[in-house]
Amino acid sequence: MFGFLKRRSGPSGFSSSSTAEDATAGIDGSGLVAIVTGGSGGIGAETCRVLALRGVHVVMGVRNTSAGELVKEEIVKKVPTARIEVLELDVSSMSSVRRFVDNFSALNLPLNILINNAGIAFAPFTLSEDGIELQFATNYLGHFLLTDLLLQKIKVTAKESGIEGRVVIVASDSYKHTYREGIRFDKINDESSYKSIPAYGQSKLANIFHANELSSRLKEEDVRVAVNSLHPGAVATNITRHLGFIKDILSPLAKLVLRSVEQGAATICYLALHPQVAGITGKFFMDFNAAELKPPATDKELGKRLWDFGVDLIR
Repeated sequence: MFGFLKRRSGPSGFSSSSTAEDATAGIDGSGLVAIVTGGSGGIGAETCRVLALRGVHVVMGVRNTSAGELVKEEIVKKVPTARIEVLELDVSSMSSVRRFVDNFSALNLPLNILINNAGIAFAPFTLSEDGIELQFATNYLGHFLLTDLLLQKIKVTAKESGIEGRVVIVASDSYKHTYREGIRFDKINDESSYKSIPAYGQSKLANIFHANELSSRLKEEDVRVAVNSLHPGAVATNITRHLGFIKDILSPLAKLVLRSVEQGAATICYLALHPQVAGITGKFFMDFNAAELKPPATDKELGKRLWDFGVDLIR
């Protein structure tokens, strides 16, 4: 009856019950610098903790810097050698993204790893300050701009250090539950036909397209930067807060089937640090292993069209 709860290891040697510490055991990240968006809670905070534990210099991009400082303090208590910076970042705001990049540049640090983690889910219809539907703006467009602005730094760091750069994009298996059109280019901001669950799926599909198209472009440039997306699993965090009473009804069952944040951050940290994935790029990972994408995520032309759409929006 409870066969669905069994945790089996794949080719990576890890399973869905493995934690971020398990996935990075024995790895020395000293000398590496990573940016983690959404680092003040949930799997983002755990990602920051484990990267710091492995010696990585972590820059947390957070909307609430007070909350970020509290997370930093907790990490330093457990990892006294941790090197962590806290910078303000609201990925739903293009002006905030640009300020963050300016502030990061002022630190005069290299950049080996970019983890696009921040996100919202199932939110009621709202427009960002830039006039873009909020889930699309937060989960996809802000990270698209952030990656664009930091990409040259990642390339230069990879070339000068001889260490592969990595871009890790937190997507979701919910990409399958997008709108019928996949990406509704002409209706991104259409409140009358808005549905929170397909809108979330659309934004996660966009994350996958972003990772795959960027990976293809970097391959053509022969640059040592790997770009992969992932599904962290259903994790017990506050990202589902907009589900309201449905969340409350499901919560008793959720305790049985949802992952802990330690497990939810595991594939993120694996893709950021593990030598097993060196040279692997343009893949979608679930439970540490590359997974086969289903339509519409296999539509490369749709992905290219989204790239051009994103460029138009951020310009």
